[in-house]
Amino acid sequence: MKAKLIIVTILVLVGMTTYAQRITQFEEPKNTEEITKVKVHVGGDFALQFQGLTHSADSSLISLGKGFNLPTANLSLTSYLATGVKVYLNTFLSSRHHNESWVEGGYIQMDALPFFGSETIDQLMKNLTFKIGFMEINYGDAHFRRTNNGKAVYNPFVGNLIMDAYTTTPSIEVMWRKNGIILMGGITGGALKPALGAYVASTKSYVTYNFVDELAFYGKVGYDKNIREDFRVRATLSAYFNSKNHGGTLFAGDRSGSRYYLVMNKPTKSSADYDITQNAFLQNWGPGSTDKNNTFMFNLYSKFKGLEVFGTYESASTTSPSETLSATKTKKSDYNFNQIAIEGLYYFGKKEQFFVGGRYNKVTDNSGGDNTFLNKNNSIKTDNKSVDRVQFTAGWYLTPNMVAKLEYVNQNYNNFNKWGNDAGFKGFMFEAAISF
Repeated sequence: MKAKLIIVTILVLVGMTTYAQRITQFEEPKNTEEITKVKVHVGGDFALQFQGLTHSADSSLISLGKGFNLPTANLSLTSYLATGVKVYLNTFLSSRHHNESWVEGGYIQMDALPFFGSETIDQLMKNLTFKIGFMEINYGDAHFRRTNNGKAVYNPFVGNLIMDAYTTTPSIEVMWRKNGIILMGGITGGALKPALGAYVASTKSYVTYNFVDELAFYGKVGYDKNIREDFRVRATLSAYFNSKNHGGTLFAGDRSGSRYYLVMNKPTKSSADYDITQNAFLQNWGPGSTDKNNTFMFNLYSKFKGLEVFGTYESASTTSPSETLSATKTKKSDYNFNQIAIEGLYYFGKKEQFFVGGRYNKVTDNSGGDNTFLNKNNSIKTDNKSVDRVQFTAGWYLTPNMVAKLEYVNQNYNNFNKWGNDAGFKGFMFEAAISF
């Protein structure tokens, strides 16, 4: 019955249109279209999944059924105020982690500065773009291909990367582009939730936070060029540096939750076992919140005719704000995470509207330290923790704004105290998404 429901859903989507074309986009192209009066565009994103996953571990887990997940939706407003000047605001109407509506973030982007009335400034702005707001920062290239709550049309897979670098914070970015060369620098507050201070229960004292002291600096250098009409190459190197923060959120900024619902939940014999807002990010893994973060990401993208390849290598050196110091421990532990991801996709059809592909993704905590656990033979083992995932996908872009995709996923947790050394989930996910 459930299989028939999936088939019916696909057929309904197929019957809605016969036109399709796929769009690949990283940074938005400069837009200096002449604006004589304010223009407002109302946009929306909708996504729905049918989940058929199973999970296992050395320890007990909750039982999982098969069915539809909570639909997710975004509402966006884009206002064009003047030539080259726009304001963007995005609201999550429904998400896994927050079922209610709330603002994700927004920014003002300036591809031109017409209000100065200066030919010199106009010449400078031919290659410059300024972006200011409480916004998603442009660190790395993987965030352009990730699912952002209801916006899933740019992600050919259902799940995002395991170590998901994404956050919205108060930020300023300056980008220069010419002949395929990309140079970008940014300054950000580093934290999703800015704070002026906090009460520390362990020491029964107050601490204050100063925004300037907690600033993070990030940047990107890259090259993006169409070698010929059907051959595009892009390579970028991004870096992020934050020496001090009360709770940096580069790896803890997603407020929507993972696409793989309830997997790896341990039973507590309470309503929380099947509460989708609980453990909403358990299927991702990485440094989490940080008070020091030195990270870089290298991305390589290539598209030749219908064949597309996208690779990611990321290294993060961090410390955790949750770790406390004492008379015997005067320095915080360093955590060193590495991530690799490689995906290959082939697009076919008259307008490359169909696609098939796969992705391999692995994250390893090379910090060592205390990770001692009992293996299946009840012998003590100490090893680095890691999570690896394989995803296979097939889909159809019915229009540039509509996609239906079917994914098989197999994720393994290696050497985790919480589950033992044999844990993971696997199965099929179907997702339909619309953005406009």
